[in-house]
This record gives sequence, structure tokens and C-alpha cells, in this order.
Amino acid sequence: MKLAIGSDHAGFKLKWQIANWLRTRAGGNHKILDVGTISEDSVDYPDFAREVAQVVAKKRAAKGILFCGTGIGMAIAANKVHGIRAGVVWNPEVAALSSEHNNVNVLCIPARFSTLSKAKAMIRAYLNTPFAGGRHLRRIKKITALDKCA
Repeated sequence: MKLAIGSDHAGFKLKWQIANWLRTRAGGNHKILDVGTISEDSVDYPDFAREVAQVVAKKRAAKGILFCGTGIGMAIAANKVHGIRAGVVWNPEVAALSSEHNNVNVLCIPARFSTLSKAKAMIRAYLNTPFAGGRHLRRIKKITALDKCA
């Protein structure tokens, strides 16, 4: 699977570790499009949220993963891009439900509150849990309709 990933300075170290893991068999041998940042120097998270969200929205990657201090800013910014459903997760169960119930296409991880092993478990749950459809599809359609609200 092709994944777009990005981070701000607070999420850089975890993003770098996860990118390396995702490229290997342990992470699933995924193709990674890393949009940055490239260091722990201070940057503005909306820039990287936009890049990942646009790549996913344009179907140049199947899903996206964003890392910042809390995950909240990245989710807010990514959700401004039409067609994106970004969600912050804090454990593997919530990550699985983000896929199963919400069909999240951009996962946001709070790097200041996640260990490497916890982030791996959340990403594994996110990538390996299919969307359930059914009543959840009806709700996703209602969320999509909100894109047209002023």
C-alpha cells in the first residue's frame, strides 16, 4: 500500500522511525511518500497536513498518517481538504474503530503521548481493519455532505 506521511517538528522523530518501519516487512513493506518535515526545527503543522491530505484526496496514496504533538492540529488542518476524514487516535482500539466505523483516510498520531511501540500498534490496527460499511456508510455520506455547508 502507498502511504503519505508527514509531521511537524514535534512529530519528526516518531515519523522518521515509523517511516523506516513501514518500509520493511515488519511494517508491511509499504511504499512511503514522506512530505516532511525533515528535522526538529520549528515548522507550521498546517503545511504538512495539507500536503498529506491533498495526496490522499487526489488518490496518489491510499491513506495518510500525520504526526504532531497532540495530533489535534494536524486533524483540524487535514479535515479542511475536501474528501478527507482525519482522526486523532490514542490507542490501537480507537485506531481500529477509526477505520471500521469512520473510514478515516488520514490517521493523526499524538507524538508527545505515543511510544514507538504504541504508534506501531495503532498503525497496524488502522491499516488492517476494514471499513464495515452498512450503517456506517450512511453516516459517512452525511459527513461528506457537510463539505457543501457554508
